[in-house]
Amino acid sequence: MNDDVHLLKGIGLTMYEAQAYVTLTSLISATATEISEKSEIPRSKIYDVLKKLYEKEYIEIEDGRPLIYNVKSPVEVLSREKEKLNIRIDDTITTLTNVYENGMSQVQAPIWRIYGVEKIINQEVEIIKRAKTSVNMRIGFLFEGEAEALIKAFKRRTSLKVNILASPICYINNEEVDIIKMFEEANINIKKADIPFVKVLISDSKEMMHTYTKFSKDKREVIPETAIGIWNKYEDVAKNYDERFMNQLAKIGMEKRNK
Repeated sequence: MNDDVHLLKGIGLTMYEAQAYVTLTSLISATATEISEKSEIPRSKIYDVLKKLYEKEYIEIEDGRPLIYNVKSPVEVLSREKEKLNIRIDDTITTLTNVYENGMSQVQAPIWRIYGVEKIINQEVEIIKRAKTSVNMRIGFLFEGEAEALIKAFKRRTSLKVNILASPICYINNEEVDIIKMFEEANINIKKADIPFVKVLISDSKEMMHTYTKFSKDKREVIPETAIGIWNKYEDVAKNYDERFMNQLAKIGMEKRNK
């Protein structure tokens, strides 16, 4: 019960309101006196508490002497509150992202090093989320779980123009991974290319991330603890890399047509 009360407090109820609602979910229908006794809310407070719950549409009041208080279904009530919370979170994300991107544009040397596979993948996903029109990638290797994270991020951004040039295979945990097949099955535009052991993600020709890692002696597997990402927001640099990417993409397309 305590966990439920704390959760309800977290979405805007007072302690007494949360206690009263949780109590009424077990009673279903009860008088103020019954709710007060079971919830241990003082009689002097219970009527105001129940009035507030009614105004917030958590309960219904049935006329009579005494009044009868009927609980509304937690599915109905909490689903409604969840939707409200999601809208508030989305609005906050939009507002803070605008503040964040404005702040980023004022940074004098917008280059950062990112260490660790999980942080690198998270940053790639964040760049995809921020992209306005296009994302281009060169994939020479993949970390464990990275393809799934990228595919999930791309599927959420169906309006983006996505181009990927990739090595046909890589190895993860001693297993051969067909990079081309994984992305093609997700309906993401990918073409086979001769890509060295490096990964580049470019967004809107404005920001980019290089990812490097050391490999095992047989040059098959990445050594995750050596991974480093270089996140770069110099637009001139990103634009230059994007132009080189598009030239390579056009060349591959021309070669296929000639064949």
